[in-house]
Amino acid sequence: MALFAAARRAATSTLPILRASASGATRGAALLRPLAAAAARPQPRSMPFSSVPSTKPSSDGELLRIIDSEIKYAEESDDHDRVEEIPDNFPFKISDEKGSNSITLTRTYQGEKIEVLVSMPSLVTGDEPDHENKADEDSNEDDQEEETQKPPKSSIPLTVTISKGEEVASLEFICTAYPDEILIDALSVMPPEDGEDEMITYEGPDFNDLDENLQRAFHKYLEMRGITPMATNFLHEYMINKDSREFLIWLRKLKDFVRN
Repeated sequence: MALFAAARRAATSTLPILRASASGATRGAALLRPLAAAAARPQPRSMPFSSVPSTKPSSDGELLRIIDSEIKYAEESDDHDRVEEIPDNFPFKISDEKGSNSITLTRTYQGEKIEVLVSMPSLVTGDEPDHENKADEDSNEDDQEEETQKPPKSSIPLTVTISKGEEVASLEFICTAYPDEILIDALSVMPPEDGEDEMITYEGPDFNDLDENLQRAFHKYLEMRGITPMATNFLHEYMINKDSREFLIWLRKLKDFVRN
């Protein structure tokens, strides 16, 4: 009996220790639970692109340097800020919008509405190509010298529209204006503006195929309405200056884009 009592006392004395151990294990598991939950929680995806602005590549700096050089050269030219004085007898009103590659001329003439679209000039800076053939080799030396001394010809494209109201057809001339010479490249009869007929209209024959008397009569027809060599020579200079102004504006916009 004494041995049994001693064994029972010994077993009883170890229970608090076991309980304490069990209680400590429970607290340890409780502390580990948040860490395990955090590890199991889905992690946010890494962003494919960084929101931090990267340093501009060195090529951009070189490009800006070249653009600045072009802007400086354009600013030092005489054309970009020059304003052509409009001749007193110039019959058209000029509409010139910044950023556009063309201007529009308007006027009325004996009840007709005349509108001219003037595009950028085609400049000739080199010698004209040599179109001489063997037949030309027999021409005399003076004629050859006179031919080679002719200055190269620049030109401006014109689209002349003459109308007499929205309910009637209008004429459209496609022209090329050289110094002291205006060529009619095409002539079309356009349907009325309020017409609902969408079929493709017959535009007429090639202008050069018309009878020569009829061609001359149409040249006179345009001349009476203000399309004269005097007017087109002024427009030629005007458009050269506009081209210089628009080029400078374009360069500055280009610089702003590359720099930002």
